Amino acid sequence: MNRQYEKETICIQSGWKPKNGEPRVLPICQSTTFKYDSSEQMGRLFDLEEEGFFYTRLQNPTNECVAAKICELEGGTAAMLTSSGQAATYYAVFNICEAGDHVVLSSTVYGGTFNLLTCTMKKMGISCTVVDPDAPAEEIEKAFRENTKCVFAETIANPALVVLDIEKFAYLAHGHQVPLIVDNTFATPINCNPFRWGADIVTHSTTKYMDGHAVSVGGCIVDSGNFDWAEYPDKFPGLCTPDESYHGIIYTEKFGKAAYITKATSQLMRDLGSIQSPQNAFLLNIGLETLPLRMERHCYNAQRVAEYLEAHEKVAWVNYPGLKSSRYYELAKKYMPGGTCGVISFGLKGGRSAAASMMDHLNLAAIVTHVADARTCILHPASHTHRQMSDEQLIEAGVAPDLIRLSVGIENVRDIIADLEQALCQAD
Repeated sequence: MNRQYEKETICIQSGWKPKNGEPRVLPICQSTTFKYDSSEQMGRLFDLEEEGFFYTRLQNPTNECVAAKICELEGGTAAMLTSSGQAATYYAVFNICEAGDHVVLSSTVYGGTFNLLTCTMKKMGISCTVVDPDAPAEEIEKAFRENTKCVFAETIANPALVVLDIEKFAYLAHGHQVPLIVDNTFATPINCNPFRWGADIVTHSTTKYMDGHAVSVGGCIVDSGNFDWAEYPDKFPGLCTPDESYHGIIYTEKFGKAAYITKATSQLMRDLGSIQSPQNAFLLNIGLETLPLRMERHCYNAQRVAEYLEAHEKVAWVNYPGLKSSRYYELAKKYMPGGTCGVISFGLKGGRSAAASMMDHLNLAAIVTHVADARTCILHPASHTHRQMSDEQLIEAGVAPDLIRLSVGIENVRDIIADLEQALCQAD
């Protein structure tokens, strides 16, 4: 009997399975096209009658191996890579939504996701109702409409660090016959598997912890295979009625549990083209091999730094789910008992000006528009990633105007704390 490997082993061994005489390390298939001996066989590939590689925009061997590894880590049935986390979010929603449809959105999601769903997709005729993830279920219930097609949230919100009550949101989504889509970027599948708690689709910005070294931009969508699209054909016609662009194929009938990802790959990727390059997929795979080791260190370091900041006289507040003072401490223990992430948010008693002064005095930690890699970095979201939002929208999103986002790296934690100490001492 084959036993299920642990995640540490999956990160090393899954995806690429070399045969006798083949490279031990995942090869980069740096080719746009793939040769076939007959016109008939190529035709079957284009008709989705046969599996295979024929054009990298749709499928590539390197990408497929890495997607399979992430799929196994999440416990899903099918997965696809995209060119960025933003592309993953867009594809995940647009795969089941069209003009006239509606999305329920957690207010605390990443600013780019918020803008995508509330502004850009609004221009496509897809409306969105924003809800407070901490609100009682009966309050969130009011956001659903007849044309609601999905719910979107994050396991750990970026940068508000709100921990999602996944079971609550899954219950509400399923009560209205729609899937729950969860961005699991910050927690990673090492610390949280949303499918276990009722989520249906997971997205990732692989640019963050999965890559881990700030070298390649990418995204991933994983389908649990648990949501029965065919039970609600009127809600999801794109999956349950003939696709005329593929000779009338009905995805749910032909592909079963793989229907959602097959449609996203063969239809959306075909038409929109946000594919991850094989080179980036190769780099992502290298990052995945050390993901469990790095997440353990990220969480250890972040816990130590959060405790240091909480005790500092110049710090007004600290938000980190691993602190017992956090309102999300119990939810974090439930959904992520092994740790949450390496990101901390905090504010200084001197407000925005003190935050800018402190950041300018840092030596080890870098001010960058990035988060969740091996190096410690810092950002002031109200001035940077969320600057398109008003103060009122910032507060609604759980991003206080004075919030500093600190992404704790895997350096020696004593050095990280020493850098923060000298910068805080010099802050005006």
